[in-house]
Amino acid sequence: MQTEQYIETYFSDLKKVIDALPRATIAQVYQKLDECQRSGKTLFVFGNGGSGATASHIVCDMGKNTRGSAKPRLRVVGLNDNMAIFSAYANDEGYDRVFAEQIISLGDPGDLVLAISGSGNSPNVLEGIRAAKEKGMFTIGLTGYSGGKMKDLVDLPLVVPVNDMEQIEDVHMILDHLITGLLRGGRYEIAH
Repeated sequence: MQTEQYIETYFSDLKKVIDALPRATIAQVYQKLDECQRSGKTLFVFGNGGSGATASHIVCDMGKNTRGSAKPRLRVVGLNDNMAIFSAYANDEGYDRVFAEQIISLGDPGDLVLAISGSGNSPNVLEGIRAAKEKGMFTIGLTGYSGGKMKDLVDLPLVVPVNDMEQIEDVHMILDHLITGLLRGGRYEIAH
């Protein structure tokens, strides 16, 4: 495939994925995050691999870029970002427990989890979701493909309907920016 053809196909396919996103589910995710912010509960975000980088980006965006509204600041914690505790749990408890153990220590009933796994099958992400549910936390899952095991485990799955990991991860970032804007009050700036 020629370079130009690959570029055009990638963008064309990505547009189709965006058009296929379930708008009502996106609105439900926003509403749950808005409730979390208004009630002063904590949002815990985590993911594995590239989804871990997305989780860190979401924490930055939702922590900083939702300020200035009539609502309290969103309390958001990224479970990927403290490498000392992450590696200690991985070493001592097993890699599949890196998120679950942090949830057990930090989570409270009524808090919210935003778990990210492109495949929906990352064992450490699934264990984190199970720990959150045991603590009485509401769970949201961002995933792709057909949703994997995550789809049936979380309270609210948001599945990006495509079989391409790069496009799943692209759309997860778009969803981050879209929902951050909604939490901020639906305002965004257009460059001139």
